[in-house]
Amino acid sequence: MSWYAARVFFNRTAPLVKRFTEEGVRYYLPPREVIGSLLFVDTDEGYVDRLSQEYFGKMMFYGSHESHRPTVIPEHEMHIFMIVTSSGEKGLLYLGDDKPEYHQGERVRVTAGPFKGIEGYVKRIKKDRRVVVSLHGIVAVATTYIHPDMLERVENGEEYR
Repeated sequence: MSWYAARVFFNRTAPLVKRFTEEGVRYYLPPREVIGSLLFVDTDEGYVDRLSQEYFGKMMFYGSHESHRPTVIPEHEMHIFMIVTSSGEKGLLYLGDDKPEYHQGERVRVTAGPFKGIEGYVKRIKKDRRVVVSLHGIVAVATTYIHPDMLERVENGEEYR
């Protein structure tokens, strides 16, 4: 079982959510005010292929252009992403598709507050220091302002300043 991300066109997620619930398939739907039209499914690649065929033109799974296979999202990254997007914190900033430019800066871990335990990259956005959490090639989201005292570098455990 792995996590896969899909863009649901016209934000019509209700039939998919109903189906996943009936079939006992684990899914995650980020709050609409944070990220609309994205849906994550914890399943196997065969199920993803069947969904792609059944819902052709209504949804699209993110995948590799080279191999034509859906992108697998590691459990740890998905867990961090769910913490950030479901936190209920005001001021989250949806950055759209994850682009390499969001990988600049220090890789940090948040040590306190509502985002305690998440890891991401520091980025200054609108004059605030934020932590950007990304699912490579799919989506990136930036937290609200996080004070430097609540950050530590992941590489060597030193406090970020």
